[in-house]
Amino acid sequence: MPRVKRGTAKRNRKRKIIKEAKGFRWGRKNKYRAAKEAMMKAWSYQYRDRKNKKRDFRRKWQVQIGAACKNNGTSYSEFIGNLKKEGVILDRKILASLAKEEPEAFKALIESVGK
Repeated sequence: MPRVKRGTAKRNRKRKIIKEAKGFRWGRKNKYRAAKEAMMKAWSYQYRDRKNKKRDFRRKWQVQIGAACKNNGTSYSEFIGNLKKEGVILDRKILASLAKEEPEAFKALIESVGK
């Protein structure tokens, strides 16, 4: 089997990692091994936090809807339960924006699904 020299491919792979690590502190921005370790950790955080972002937004919307429900004399759980019974298909993002920007419409929605 012939000998394979990997200079170009290896250099390109290293350059790619070093380029990704731009802006990191100390040796993690220009030393390949440290940059690779830092990027592996950064990529795992990136993947994890794409999931957590969805969780955080949903939590925020639930708090906003709950506050608007309290102002109108009902609880969050009663409101969501009544929405499901009535077959209203509105997600929490829409409900939160409705509660924040159109309080009269939100109040009418609460009254239409029943207290």
